[in-house]
Amino acid sequence: MSNTAASNRLESEALTSKERGQWEMVLRRFFRHRAAVVSMVVFVIVVLFAYVGPFLWTWDYKIHSEIPSWASPSMDHPFGTDKAGRDMLGAMMQATKQSLNVALVVAVGSTVIGALYGAIAGFYRGWVDSILMRFLDIMFVIPFLVITGALAGAIDTSVRWYHMAIILAIFGWTSIARAVRAEVLSLREKEFIEAARSAGGSDWHIIVKHLIPNTMSVIIVSATLQIAFAILSETTLSFLGLGIQSPDTSLGLLIDAAGASAFNEHWYLFYIPGVMIILIALTINFIGDGLRDAMDPRQAMVRR
Repeated sequence: MSNTAASNRLESEALTSKERGQWEMVLRRFFRHRAAVVSMVVFVIVVLFAYVGPFLWTWDYKIHSEIPSWASPSMDHPFGTDKAGRDMLGAMMQATKQSLNVALVVAVGSTVIGALYGAIAGFYRGWVDSILMRFLDIMFVIPFLVITGALAGAIDTSVRWYHMAIILAIFGWTSIARAVRAEVLSLREKEFIEAARSAGGSDWHIIVKHLIPNTMSVIIVSATLQIAFAILSETTLSFLGLGIQSPDTSLGLLIDAAGASAFNEHWYLFYIPGVMIILIALTINFIGDGLRDAMDPRQAMVRR
């Protein structure tokens, strides 16, 4: 092949080949992670079950006199009924919705707090970093369930899902802060940060406009895993009587309300919400694993 022909072929490939952006490569890696993709589909189904299901199902989560007590799963009540005469399918939809509400608020709130905290600590270093990290160490030492349960118990009115979400967000940001700080410590010495300083950018501008966006892969993965953390934490606290309380509901509260009868003839009152909790936690963890693998810069480049 002559040099002219080779040159023409390379020019043709350059014109027809589409350069793939970073996020496009991330998506392609993610969709190659089968467990993550399947988990994403299952999680979407769970979300539809919680938020769309109540509009399609006959019964809501409230007590109705026409519903029999202790009815086993059937066509009329696929998840059975409880002692008070409440359709458990309707209750499961509402409980899943409230638990997901808590999880989403915690994921957003704790991620914002942790990202800013870690970015400030990593950017300034020195005595600022030392003080912030010592406070973070104290936060790690405090028993999580004890402090969150104490705060929930201090609320005069019944604990609603938004109370629990705020409490968990206040104490659930520590792991995100550590991860972001580690990334910022390496990024702050990069050339683009020096260029931003030379251009007169303020410290806050550099942190918000340059450092945090470049740690977005760590932030997204951490935020995803916070959903599983919030679901499990809310379930534990509600089961112990320290979380969401009636008239509100949640998956943990359904398990707590099942009582000793769940281990005898009314097994469905315990196992159905329990399976839902496990399902959400597993799918979120698989999605997080898929995102971590997809956003790892050491992954091989996705080629056309």
